[in-house]
Amino acid sequence: MVSPRSQARRYAALALYQWQLTGEDPAIIRQHLLDDPEWLDALAGSLGGADDDAPPNPSLRFKYDLGLFDDLIKGVPARSAEIDAALDRVLDRPLTQVDPVELAILRLGAYEILYSASVPARVAINEAIELTKLLGAHEGHRYVNGVLDKVARHHAAASAAED
Repeated sequence: MVSPRSQARRYAALALYQWQLTGEDPAIIRQHLLDDPEWLDALAGSLGGADDDAPPNPSLRFKYDLGLFDDLIKGVPARSAEIDAALDRVLDRPLTQVDPVELAILRLGAYEILYSASVPARVAINEAIELTKLLGAHEGHRYVNGVLDKVARHHAAASAAED
């Protein structure tokens, strides 16, 4: 069973992917997700590896951390310039050449590393790796791991220098 926080990250990654592709206001994307519980149930089932023909389980939509989901889909777009700058310092290619799904996951992971003091960097990286294994390209998790590890090291060094 997927933890409520991991499920929130899954939904947030999908919402951020939609935001990147459409430029739609994250609040509207959030509302769409919350207003369509049948779609959210089907999505939860498909992300959990459930049988596509199985009837949706209404209890699945309540098994995610709404506070974390809200923090991620509001925080990542609000701090996208800083996040993208942190990613740009360690990427081996321009942001525009990164796979869009992996970019959404990188932004989510970098946000947690840089701005979520309650989430250890290793947890943020591991969650992003698992998201990439689920949603990203084959072997994309290795790329995400390497990039976010560099972001975490740069952030730790900068934090240590401030102290």
